[in-house]
Amino acid sequence: MADVIYDRHHGGFIDIVAALLKSLSFLFKGIVKLRYYLYEKRILHNQPLGCLVVVVGNITMGGTGKTPVVEKFARSLAERGRKVAILSRGYKSKKEPLPKRIWRRLSHGDETPPKIVSDGKTVFLDSETAGDEPFMLARNLLPYGVLVLVDKNRVKAGAYAISEFGADTLILDDGFQYLPLKGRLNLLLIDKNNPFGNGYTIPRGILREPISHIKRASYVFITKSDGKPDAELRAEINRHNPGVDIIECAHAPRYLQGLEAGEQHTLDFLQNQKIAAFSGIATPESFEAFLRRYGAELRFVKRFLDHHRFTDGEIERVFEEALKAGASCVVTTEKDAVRLNAERPWPLPLYFLRLEIDILDGADDFEAAVSRICFPKVEV
Repeated sequence: MADVIYDRHHGGFIDIVAALLKSLSFLFKGIVKLRYYLYEKRILHNQPLGCLVVVVGNITMGGTGKTPVVEKFARSLAERGRKVAILSRGYKSKKEPLPKRIWRRLSHGDETPPKIVSDGKTVFLDSETAGDEPFMLARNLLPYGVLVLVDKNRVKAGAYAISEFGADTLILDDGFQYLPLKGRLNLLLIDKNNPFGNGYTIPRGILREPISHIKRASYVFITKSDGKPDAELRAEINRHNPGVDIIECAHAPRYLQGLEAGEQHTLDFLQNQKIAAFSGIATPESFEAFLRRYGAELRFVKRFLDHHRFTDGEIERVFEEALKAGASCVVTTEKDAVRLNAERPWPLPLYFLRLEIDILDGADDFEAAVSRICFPKVEV
């Protein structure tokens, strides 16, 4: 299926599948357009919650680097005195058991409250229960008092964050397609390396909605940039949203951190280091490219599906292959590290690569971008 979506092969049966998916893609596109039309004409209603709502999302499947942007925004807003709550749908988080859901509805009929991953003081849930990104955000933003809540119903979660915790700023993680909650600011992230795939919507391509819906963005962040101008991409963005502010940024590695002991190493540590790497993310190529860019020699690489829940046996085999290949350590991503047992000893040192956002164009730095976007009267 991936070969069809990414147009890697052609001919015979693959062309037949591609044609079928193309038909379904047009149907999906029509449904998406109808949904937005109903909200635009107020036939379906979105709900304002009376506070600043910042939506961070994309129009494609796969990783555009939302989590580091959400983290940066939440941290910067919290440092400016905002009481921030991140609302996530908790992709691949553990659901409430069906018997418990049935009993709760039969016994009192109350809606279950959102999962509180963090109240800004304590992290209550693990990555399996909360989901990888919500857990990682909760852990990294704990020093800043940021709340993290998980619920498919973000209106309910937002109202809960306001009434129970006094939140005055809501950030919708991966919320560009979530229309029931009205966002004051829509931040659209576009991956410079693969902005729109083959131009088709799901299931023929990677688009969640038509490219023309760039018009809904208040600001556009071009992510994973190498700093080189891309006039064609900027022209396409401006064609659908003339004059929209475009901020270009890069996901920059900061350091390596040990999973077990917690020690940190500068990126110079990778120079001439023989390593094994594994990941379960949407774009493993970018992670591996980071390691090579800083001088690492990749002796063994293992890729899992995005959000894959590793078994002990799978990780043991990674280390077996790493030892056979002569690797001196094993490196993974921060998102994958939250799914690992940090207390289990391994035969080689295990590190994760910490990434953060650097602004390359469109603002002096990230703090200036936050001020410009969320506090337009502030001089920067």
